[in-house]
Amino acid sequence: MRRVYLDYNATTPVAPEVLAAMLPYFSEEYGNASSIHTFGQRARGAVEEARESVAALLGARPAEIMFSSGGTESNNHAIFGVVGAAEGAHKHVITSAVEHSAVLDPCKSLEERGVAVTVLPVDRDGIVNPEDVRRAIRPETVLITIMLANNELGTIEPIEEIARIASNHGVTLHTDAVQAAGKIPIDVAKLGAHLGALYVRKGTRLEPLLYGGHSERDRRPGTEDVTSIAGLGKAAELALTRMREEGRRIAELRDRLENGLLERIPHASVNGSRAHRTPNTTNLTFPFIEGEAMVIALDLKGIACSTGAACSSGAVEPSHVLTAIGLAPEDARATLRLSLGHQTTDEEIDFALDTIPPVIDRLRQISPTYKKPAIA
Repeated sequence: MRRVYLDYNATTPVAPEVLAAMLPYFSEEYGNASSIHTFGQRARGAVEEARESVAALLGARPAEIMFSSGGTESNNHAIFGVVGAAEGAHKHVITSAVEHSAVLDPCKSLEERGVAVTVLPVDRDGIVNPEDVRRAIRPETVLITIMLANNELGTIEPIEEIARIASNHGVTLHTDAVQAAGKIPIDVAKLGAHLGALYVRKGTRLEPLLYGGHSERDRRPGTEDVTSIAGLGKAAELALTRMREEGRRIAELRDRLENGLLERIPHASVNGSRAHRTPNTTNLTFPFIEGEAMVIALDLKGIACSTGAACSSGAVEPSHVLTAIGLAPEDARATLRLSLGHQTTDEEIDFALDTIPPVIDRLRQISPTYKKPAIA
C-alpha cells in the first residue's frame, strides 16, 4: 500500500544530511564535551559549532543558545525559571487559551503554588489581541508567555507588538517557537522576545530547572548529548538556507490540498487564519464525523494525519485550541490537521485529493447525524 505522511507538525523524518552529521558521534567521536582531553575538545567543538548554527537561524548570539532535551523542557525552564528568579511575594503570569500543554500545564502548576495566572482569549482565527495583553498587565506581572505559531492551526501570533507592550512595562516575554523555527524567518532582535525554544536573551534572569553540574553556562546541568546537538545544528543550517524557497513550495502544495478538499467535500471549512499562518499547516472541519474515525479510516487508505481532538484516559475531549476559537464541541471533534514537510511531493497531494473525499463521504453515509441528500 502506498503511504503518504501528512503529520509533519507531530514529527519529521531526519534529513540525510542531518543523519550524516550525527553518525560520527555514535561511535567514532565519543568524548564528553566537558572533558579537557582531545576527545572531549573535539566533542566541545561540535557542540559550539551547532550552537552557532542555531543562533544564526534565530538571529541570536551563540552564548544565548541553551541546549535542552526539547521543546517541553525548554518551555518549562523558561516559565518556572523566570517566575522563580523574579522578586516579590506576589507574582502574575499572562498566557493564552491556545498554548501547547507544555506551556499551559506549567502555568496551571504555578497557579496551584499561589501564582496568579491570566489566560487570554483569542479570536476566530486563533490570534491574541495585543490590547488584551496590555489590559491584563498588573504591577506584579513577571512573565508573558504567548506562542509564535500554533501547533494545530499554524496561526502566527503578533509577537512583535506584544513584545513592545511587554518591554514598555518591564515584563519578560517568552514565546514557544517550536512550530515556527525552520518554517518562517525568525529574528529574535526584531521579534523582541526574551526567551523562546532554546534562546535566552543576555541579561534575562532565569532560575535553573535542574541541578547537578555546570553545563550550558550553569543553566542546564548534565552531559551534553553531542549526537543530538550536532544533528540540531545541521538541521538549523539546512533550514536557514532552504526556508524561503521551501516555504513557498510547501505553501503552494498546502493551498492546493486545502482548496481541493474544500471544493470536493460539502460543508468543509478551514480553521484559523488563512493569511497569517505557517506555510505547511491546514486545519479543516468535516462536520458529522468523529475525528478519530477519520484518522483511522485514512490510515487504512495510506494517509497519516492528526485529529484536532485529544484522547486522555479513554475519553475523547475536544481540542482546547478549537473550542477557544469558537468551534462547537461536535465540530472540534470533526477536525483534521494536515501538515506538510520537505519530503511532501505533488504526487502525494494528488493521492490525498483522490483519497480523502471518498473516505469522508463513506463515513458520513454511516453517520447518524448526517442528513443524506434526497434521491430524485
